[in-house]
Amino acid sequence: MTTPALSVLDLVPVRRLSDGTGQTSAQAVASSMALAQRADELGFRRYWFAEHHNMPAVASTSPPVLIAAAAACTSRIRVGSGGVMLPNHAPLIVAEQFAALEALAPGRVDLGIGRAPGSDPVITQLLRQSGTAGDVERFPSHVQDIALMLQPDGATLQFTSGGEYRVTSTPAAVGTPQIWLLGSSDYSAQLAASLGLPYVFANHFSGVGLERALDLYRTGFQPSESLSAPLTFLTANVVAAPTASEAAERALPQLRMMVRLRQGKPLTALETVEEATAGLAAAPADEVALVDAMRERWFVGDAESVASDLTSFAARHDVDEIMLSPVAGAYDAEPLDETRGRVQTLELLAC
Repeated sequence: MTTPALSVLDLVPVRRLSDGTGQTSAQAVASSMALAQRADELGFRRYWFAEHHNMPAVASTSPPVLIAAAAACTSRIRVGSGGVMLPNHAPLIVAEQFAALEALAPGRVDLGIGRAPGSDPVITQLLRQSGTAGDVERFPSHVQDIALMLQPDGATLQFTSGGEYRVTSTPAAVGTPQIWLLGSSDYSAQLAASLGLPYVFANHFSGVGLERALDLYRTGFQPSESLSAPLTFLTANVVAAPTASEAAERALPQLRMMVRLRQGKPLTALETVEEATAGLAAAPADEVALVDAMRERWFVGDAESVASDLTSFAARHDVDEIMLSPVAGAYDAEPLDETRGRVQTLELLAC
């Protein structure tokens, strides 16, 4: 089996210590920039930032800002969004931001677009108060508008009176970001197929429906000017460590945070390994069962076993790339301005 290319999805995790103190946003972002630099050095293909809002454990709220910072401290790796949640933003603003990023890092920018809000209903309403593109029903046309406005020739608006108005995302573009549609349901797979766009199923978040989504995308794909054949890869939650026991320990903080999210419990910054271990030991049976079930869909273990499982996973779904979300937690004694477990995962799996 061919070893897949590897990429990174970063939510910029924020962790706390058992004494109640923890990382600042500045420390969390600095750790992610160091991780992006290491991914660049190790030969990873892409480095994407997610968009989430009002979550104590996630500092990835503004992908364009983080992409610009990552582009400035790397030289080769593609940088992008995984993804921009389009209902939160006006299409013109998204096009302008990514046109500027393309100018900053020519030929290295990906624009991943999603349809979910990336937060809870209250925050969703706050995001849409200022007249953004909150009409989810217009999502397909907004995607097409962005694609047109990013082109050097821009888009042409047709007025009902018969006049025309030209709109471009930047005055003199010489290149355009590659647009990807992201999703965890049939909808985005079918839309990406009909528009002839690359597609990524959010397997790291949901895992349910992966095979169906890929089949819908591949069988329904319509070639476009920018893409002649289906293009997709897989995402996965991954923790690699020198030993399987260390990897299992480092996976616990993120697993417990995901379980709280699924159960609708109050969210906190990420626990340390020690705090998560003690918390799980005292947790009710239903929570332990949820952690175990979720861990079954993750890739957790020593370097050899994780690399082998990722290769088999890629072969089973006929892709040549895996975007891993490095979800390793930290021990209490590890410095707040470092991200040892996540760096370790990348270093152990780099080809």
